[in-house]
Amino acid sequence: MPETLITSEVDYEAEGRQTGYLRVPHSVTRSAYGFIPVPVTVLKNGDGPTMVLMGGTHGDEYEGQIAIDRLAKNVRPEEITGRVICLPMLNFPAADAGLRCSPIDEGNLNRAFPADPRGTPTQLIAHYVEEVLMPMADYAIDLHSGGASLLYPPTFMRCPGWTEEEAEMLRKLQDAFDLPYAWVFTGGGGPNSSARTTMGAAARKGVVTVNAELGGGGAMTSEILALAERGLRRCLHAVGMLPGYEPDGTRGTRELHIQGLVYAYDRGVFEPLLGPGDAVEPGTILAAIHHPDDPTRAPTEIASGYDGMILAKRALGRVERGDALFQIARDVDRP
Repeated sequence: MPETLITSEVDYEAEGRQTGYLRVPHSVTRSAYGFIPVPVTVLKNGDGPTMVLMGGTHGDEYEGQIAIDRLAKNVRPEEITGRVICLPMLNFPAADAGLRCSPIDEGNLNRAFPADPRGTPTQLIAHYVEEVLMPMADYAIDLHSGGASLLYPPTFMRCPGWTEEEAEMLRKLQDAFDLPYAWVFTGGGGPNSSARTTMGAAARKGVVTVNAELGGGGAMTSEILALAERGLRRCLHAVGMLPGYEPDGTRGTRELHIQGLVYAYDRGVFEPLLGPGDAVEPGTILAAIHHPDDPTRAPTEIASGYDGMILAKRALGRVERGDALFQIARDVDRP
């Protein structure tokens, strides 16, 4: 067992359903020998692949938390071939508080890899994921959304693949998840990945890994939640881990490469004029920033510097200089 200060209440090798907590040691004034409880469910049925499902990596992203929790509670172990490790609130302090980062140590878990095995609580969780969980896994899925500040349409995320075999499996998972959009990275992945994310942690251990962006704006919709639940079951079926599931027909996915971000250079009140899915070109006016504190100042127009479509937009009304307002993407098959 790799060095870790985290204690698991579940036995990853035991058959059936197990529920419990990963005990992240946390000594504070009110609890000298206390721990942070990260909920975990393991479903195991015989030999087969292992898939790790993660939600709540950012605590203000909700569809993934609920979708993984429902799967953990509703899928019977006998329906599974292999092992599914479900972590619906991976960064529990952040998820419990509804914040992107942990209120305990300000840790952004999806920027904490690789991590110190004797560091802060966020670092302990990141180290456990990379050094304990990922070496067990064949597949990993981390479900995100835009959080409080951004709004995404349902979007699959993947690398192009380190090998042709991995690339084929990533495309298979993309087809299985069957979201309207797919953000295909132009590089990354593989054992030499330097990414500080769960995706990077999985890649360094040879795990086939994908993410999804599922809405945002600090809220949750039943429509996107249904897509998340459908996608998880379809992915498990696609890799032979949920053999009795009967997937419905595919709806099709539009593959995208990211062009870049559009930022605010003024503080004020943000009025988006366009949104996800809208086509843009350089010079297209995307938004206005209003200055109600200055009766002599006209609104500041925000223009696109890219050609393509809006993938994500800011969900909050107030902006400061440096805030990301839009993310622009283009179709993969475009030069």
